[in-house]
Amino acid sequence: MIETERLWLRQWRDSDREAFAAMGRDPAVRRNLGPLQSRAETDAAVDRQLALQAEHGFCFWVVERKADAGFLGYCGFKIAPDGIPGIEGAIEIGWGLVPSAWGHGYAREAAGACLAWGFANLDVDRIVAITTPGNTASWGLMERLGMTRRRDLDFGHPVLRIGDPLRAHITYEVLRS
Repeated sequence: MIETERLWLRQWRDSDREAFAAMGRDPAVRRNLGPLQSRAETDAAVDRQLALQAEHGFCFWVVERKADAGFLGYCGFKIAPDGIPGIEGAIEIGWGLVPSAWGHGYAREAAGACLAWGFANLDVDRIVAITTPGNTASWGLMERLGMTRRRDLDFGHPVLRIGDPLRAHITYEVLRS
């Protein structure tokens, strides 16, 4: 799908399900995303990505290291969820990597390639990204990618209860140049 110097961003395969399930059970990965996930939940997430790809031509693709075909995580796009004023229906970029891939520049490499692909292939004027305020690695990457914080679009995530420490979300965007 997308090739970078060190990575392939590609379609999901059934063989990716176990590695993705391990991500869903990893407390470090899930720290800013929510509770640990069961195999049924991670399989359902893969199925949603496959459906999104089939319907729209994009999804959160698998990030694979070229050197050894290692599963590093995911990066790509989805449609921002309903019920969030200012970003509802926008193209949202997102990523998540296994802890052993952290600190090697893979997320920046993958996300930068995705942004380039998105503006080259999607009829959009902007791409948004969201995270929790405490996820400094994620919003730091958003800033390194040239995204701008949109405080006016920050929100409480509608699927999380009031008082949930992950409910507060911040929004970044990048405009087509």
